[in-house]
Amino acid sequence: MIDITAKIHDKFSIEFKVGFMVRRKLKQSSFAINTWIFTPNSLDINSFTYNKSHFYRDVKTYIRRITPVFLLREISEGKAIPLKKLEDIFYQTANNPTRSAIREYESRVKMFAAIFKSAIRDEAAHLLNSQKKDDVDYLISNYVKNIRDILSKYRELWKIINVPTIPSEHLHYYFFADEYMSNLVDQKTCKLIEYLQSKKNEQYKTSISLLASLWREEDGYRKEKGYVCVDKDRPSTNGEFIFRRSILKKYIESNLFLRSNKKRNGIFIEQIYYSIAAGLSMIFATSVAFSFQMKYGNFTMPLFIALVISYMLKDRIKDLMRYYFAHKRVNRYFDNKTKIAVNDTPIGWIKEGVDFIPEGQVPREVMALRSRSPLIEAENRITDEKIILYRKRVFINRAEMNKNSDYPTTGINDIMRFYLSRFMQKADNPYERVYYLDEKENARDILGKKVYYLNFVMQLQFDDQVDYKHFRITFTQAEIIGLEELS
Repeated sequence: MIDITAKIHDKFSIEFKVGFMVRRKLKQSSFAINTWIFTPNSLDINSFTYNKSHFYRDVKTYIRRITPVFLLREISEGKAIPLKKLEDIFYQTANNPTRSAIREYESRVKMFAAIFKSAIRDEAAHLLNSQKKDDVDYLISNYVKNIRDILSKYRELWKIINVPTIPSEHLHYYFFADEYMSNLVDQKTCKLIEYLQSKKNEQYKTSISLLASLWREEDGYRKEKGYVCVDKDRPSTNGEFIFRRSILKKYIESNLFLRSNKKRNGIFIEQIYYSIAAGLSMIFATSVAFSFQMKYGNFTMPLFIALVISYMLKDRIKDLMRYYFAHKRVNRYFDNKTKIAVNDTPIGWIKEGVDFIPEGQVPREVMALRSRSPLIEAENRITDEKIILYRKRVFINRAEMNKNSDYPTTGINDIMRFYLSRFMQKADNPYERVYYLDEKENARDILGKKVYYLNFVMQLQFDDQVDYKHFRITFTQAEIIGLEELS
């Protein structure tokens, strides 16, 4: 299946997180996503002003394995797989610290922290969606208990690797994960407290107190270890905390990222098409020369004029044929092909292509989801909406992927950030004055936002299933102000 979530990443970009999940019974799987981007004509985004290179510069992608899924309570259990695997590699590394053992030790530490991050994120999200007080109390109690247990057991493992055989620089890997997990507990717990306090309900007092005690314990531990902490009285320290948290996140999650090698796709076919175009133009020029030579003979003025004209038309025919073939191959071939691998083992590929297309080539189902208002339809008769088609094909060999992973992997995440700065360049001022009469019939003016909309309609194909998603992005010249899923 294909799972998509979208969010505003910052004021200039949106992020689509696409999960390609392979069925357990299938060793290999193929996926397809077609995305139609409907762009207002007033933004002057078209095939003349916005080419393929512009689009690919505005798109930034990260390809990574989906984090193995464990509940907090599963990780905290005595025989839990993540902790057991970590303990085993700690003993192996302490007893025989070879290069391969050190690499495996670092990899397992990163994976454990990534699994913990996924588990605490899901647990916190589940808590925030809970409505019943009894459920909240129970979930908070288990949340605190499991986190204390996990952190305690992880920190007990320090005794295994705190030995002379492991150099001090390799011990940093352990502390990086420890600080990262402490950051997660610190921030997630505060968000949960804020959520419960916003309810303004005395019934949550016990749960808030329990969360606060966990936060204070972790805050004390962080200060004891010398980790950077949030300090309301020292803004510079808070900047350092955010910077360090970002670096730690990239370090921990680097274990999940896949090696990728992107190259242009279909170069061989493209050259064949261009060769055919050159051949056809040469046939035309040669035919004209032979015809005039047979009729007027060699070294005559008519032959000379015919050769000049045929040479002029030959290049034009060649360019026209190249243009024709380039557009005929749009739906069959792709611009780029990215080979993805775990370490040095290929596990699949991703192909992508982008083009402007006329409305007549858009499927009816997609146009129905676009659902323009009568006013937009009327405007399109004057200045039509421009449509970008972004095609993506994905192939995953799950058998090869699992061979190179400690945990069974369900698939990959393709994280795509789309930057709208180029779309905002020709937008009008972000605010306009509008007027109204107040209760005393005095004319007043206020500022209103000048907004634009980008509609993303996605067609998701996996096996025999076809699903659709519709996202609408609202933005001004200054920033993105909204993203909503319409279907």
